[in-house]
Amino acid sequence: MKSVRKGYVITEQYSTYFVTFTIVGWVDVFTRKELNEIIVDSLKFCQKQKGLIINAYVIMSNHIHLIVRAAPDSEGLSAIIRDFKKYTSKKILEFVFTDKKESRQEWMKIVFAYHAKYNKNNSKYQVWQQNNRPKMLIHPRFSQRIISYIHLNPVRSKIVDQPEDYVYSSARNYAEYKEVELEVEIMDFGVTDGYVMM
Repeated sequence: MKSVRKGYVITEQYSTYFVTFTIVGWVDVFTRKELNEIIVDSLKFCQKQKGLIINAYVIMSNHIHLIVRAAPDSEGLSAIIRDFKKYTSKKILEFVFTDKKESRQEWMKIVFAYHAKYNKNNSKYQVWQQNNRPKMLIHPRFSQRIISYIHLNPVRSKIVDQPEDYVYSSARNYAEYKEVELEVEIMDFGVTDGYVMM
């Protein structure tokens, strides 16, 4: 039986985790507004209907970083992530394979089919890498570093000069912008004995 590194599994279903969802082959799927909207709408649905609590996020061209946890009355974080990835895979494939503007359709089909061959859970195509690389957030200093890392992704990629200029990021929420794509629960580090969820 293949062993799984303890640091890369969700062991506590209602704790706060830093997770990364990556497209197979690092394909730049999220270069179109419509595909970003699929992710935003799906996250909103998970917030309202499944008990997902989001503290921070960024949607990059081929991966998504999130700080999340599951509400106590939910099925737990693993179930929410499973459902989110299953639904968004279906919606991404529908868009990519039917939208006339997508010039990379044939190439994407090849990449998604290639990765599905090595995963018995997929029948024909695979969109997301299986490992979400979850890291439980316990210490406030580490949590602060992860939020900064998430928000600086578009700056490091030279997409924007300031984190809050990037539309698909919670940096706008933390900067108290009125117009944001997704509501998040801000992590407050203003106390000495740890952080408080506002």
